[in-house]
Amino acid sequence: MHAFKLTKVGSSLGFIVPKAVQDHMKIKQGDTIYLTEAADGGFTLTPYSPDFERKMKLAERIMDEDREMLRLLAK
Repeated sequence: MHAFKLTKVGSSLGFIVPKAVQDHMKIKQGDTIYLTEAADGGFTLTPYSPDFERKMKLAERIMDEDREMLRLLAK
């Protein structure tokens, strides 16, 4: 578990991400991270969009299942 102290950034609040956490999450300055509400009422901080990942998995499944039809449409 990591604790973060909030700092005022303009009219918002921010926190410093320690180097060890940056390395573990594979994030760097300028990256976008996502704060997602969890089912238990807490939050999850991730370096990827869970919604985008769900959509990509669905697209991959469709492309795999309909590969022949997609080949014909590409002609």
